[in-house]
Amino acid sequence: MKPVENPSTCAASAWSRAARAYERSRRETAAAEQSEVIAARTGSQVQLRLAEVHRRMADCHLSTARLQESYARRATRWAKEGGGSPLFMSGVAEACGTASATFALLDADRTQLAFAASDPPSQAAQDLEFVLGEGPCRDAAELRRPVHVSGPEIEAHWPGYGPALGALGIGEVVAVPLQTPDRPEACLGALAAFNPRPGLVESGALSAIGGALTRTVLLDPDADPTLYGGIDHRDKVNQAAGVVSVQAECSIADALALLKARAFAEGMSSQRLAEAIVSGVLRLA
Repeated sequence: MKPVENPSTCAASAWSRAARAYERSRRETAAAEQSEVIAARTGSQVQLRLAEVHRRMADCHLSTARLQESYARRATRWAKEGGGSPLFMSGVAEACGTASATFALLDADRTQLAFAASDPPSQAAQDLEFVLGEGPCRDAAELRRPVHVSGPEIEAHWPGYGPALGALGIGEVVAVPLQTPDRPEACLGALAAFNPRPGLVESGALSAIGGALTRTVLLDPDADPTLYGGIDHRDKVNQAAGVVSVQAECSIADALALLKARAFAEGMSSQRLAEAIVSGVLRLA
């Protein structure tokens, strides 16, 4: 993760982004209302469809504004009271009605490029998905649809990931793909919520939050690809893979596979194992 800015700067940036997102939502709502008036007067189906588009955009900007405002409030308390820096994903989890949420950016081969988590359990769950190559974010991105698994079905659905997830105290998970409005066939990654509030799946709120997160990270004019320092690109893991590649005289891909296998076998996070390798405390080959 990149170092965060000072608390006051983070709070000011988040308040400004929230205000601009609220204004964009207001403008889209006004445009929707104008199209609806025209449609009512003329019977134009084109204007009705246009109004629907404006309504969707207004909702997306409103969700973005609320996420930014949630972080701004936490950052303001951080500036006044000190302590650890807040995580943007904590506000995302709160919006999902849970303490644990994570999202992952994935490439076309479903390889995890980066992730952000709200708390230790969600971070551990995301690390398991990275190490094992199976899990809710990967499935949601590949299928381009929501994934909802709970209870005993978790272990049946993911033979490796499922039992380990249960050991974290997680009995239900729902994930949605992160897609762009103009190219729904493209998928940037997925958002997952663990032990979510009742009714989250049916309400469609998670998809709305996922859309807002996509805009927050990548698409908005105010997009922040670092999420205020909360995104982890696994730099230490990639560095460790390079070390193992040299030691074992193998490809980076094979070195990364060795690292993942060792992390799972030892019950360690990939980050902790990578730190041991880079520091010279541990040698895999």
